Amino acid sequence: MRAKAVLFDFDNTFYPYAPCNRAGKDAAREAARGLGYDFDREAFEAFYQTGRRAIKRDVSGTAASHDRFLYFKRALECHTGRPKPTEALALGEAYWTAYIDAMKLVPGVEATLEAVRDRGIDVGIVTNFTARTQLEKLEAVGLADDIDLLLTSEETGREKPGSVMFTLALSRLDRRPSEAVMVGDNVEADIVGANAVGLETVLFSADGDDPDGPLEGHREPDHRIGAFDDLLKVIL
Repeated sequence: MRAKAVLFDFDNTFYPYAPCNRAGKDAAREAARGLGYDFDREAFEAFYQTGRRAIKRDVSGTAASHDRFLYFKRALECHTGRPKPTEALALGEAYWTAYIDAMKLVPGVEATLEAVRDRGIDVGIVTNFTARTQLEKLEAVGLADDIDLLLTSEETGREKPGSVMFTLALSRLDRRPSEAVMVGDNVEADIVGANAVGLETVLFSADGDDPDGPLEGHREPDHRIGAFDDLLKVIL
C-alpha cells in the first residue's frame, strides 16, 4: 500500500510502557514514604490499585480514566478518609517525572518517521489520554516536530475504538480511510477500531506483546511487524 497518512498509537507503540510505569510507581512510593506513609512495594501497589479501580469505574471510557493525579487523589481519600490535595499532587508529580525520565524510543522510530515525512506522508498520533501529559511526553522524546497531528481522547470525548478518534484525525489531515494506515499495540482499541472505519491496520507492540494466533471474534490486523522500521515495507 502506498499510504498518504499513517496514524499511530503512542503509548507502548513509540516506546515501551511497562518500564516507565514501573519507574513512576517506584518514585511515587518513595514520595509517599517521605510523607510518612509506611508502604512497602506490595502495600503501595494495593494502595495505587484502590485509586485506579475507583477512577476506572467512575469515569470509564474517558481520558480522565488514565489520570494518575486522580488515582492518587482517590487512593489517599480511601486510605485516610480525608481529602489530601497537597499529597495527591506530590505523588502525581513524582510519578510523571520518573515516568517521563524513563521513556526510551523503540529503535527505528526516528529514522522511520523521517523516511515517512520525506515522502510527503502525513504522520498523526491518536491516543487515549489527556492532552497535557501526551504533549509533555512528545516533547520529552523529541518527536514534537515530527508529527502533523496529535489527537487525544480528551479532545473528542470518546476513546478508541470509538470511530471519532479515527474519522476526526483523517478529517483534520484531509485524508480518506483508504489512504491511511493505523499502527498500534492494542487489538481492541487500535486494530478493531481502525478496521471498523476502513483503515489498513498494523499490529506492533514496543513491549513485544504481539498476541499469537487468530484474534477470536475480530478481523485480523492487515499486518504484524516485529520491528518499527518494518513499517516502511507496509506503507511505501
